Amino acid sequence: MPERMCIVTREVMDEAALLRFVAAPDGTVVPDLKRNLPGRGVWVSLDRAKLAEATSKNLFSRGFACKMQADPELPDRLARLLRADIVSCLSLARKAGEAVSGFMKVEEALKRGPVRVLLHVADAGDDGVRKLNRLAGENARICSFMTMAELDLAFARANVVHAAVAAGGLAEKLVFHLGRLAAYEGLPFTSKTN
Repeated sequence: MPERMCIVTREVMDEAALLRFVAAPDGTVVPDLKRNLPGRGVWVSLDRAKLAEATSKNLFSRGFACKMQADPELPDRLARLLRADIVSCLSLARKAGEAVSGFMKVEEALKRGPVRVLLHVADAGDDGVRKLNRLAGENARICSFMTMAELDLAFARANVVHAAVAAGGLAEKLVFHLGRLAAYEGLPFTSKTN
């Protein structure tokens, strides 16, 4: 991947570890998660605290070499956008028949294998989480930071607590998006632990 410089740390790193922002015609800062918006971009480390610092210190004006206005709510807005990407990807996996939800279906999927991503809502019961984690393969990534509302939206049903995504292209895309949110928020997104 190409390397870019973070406007906060001034460190040069791979684009994968950075967020791109562009200048809107009205002088506001716009996140470019897909990295395809036109115009010169500036880059910030994939870290909520670094984005908050860039916003509070008005580092976007220096990065764009013109007066810019970054919304103080930009770090929260970006978190919502990252979560929306996850929900969208998970919804695609469900529609493709690669994702299931509900304790029994997830348990069955884990036994049948291979499952690449195992998801639990943030406040899922310890007993259910422990039982399902024990069945997860060594290559499974475990996520426990999505909300029930987000999983409900992705699966188009109510009260989704556990979900699993089979190995494949959509699962890898989901791992990418989950990893970005985990890095941004400082959340755990680990491989199976016993």
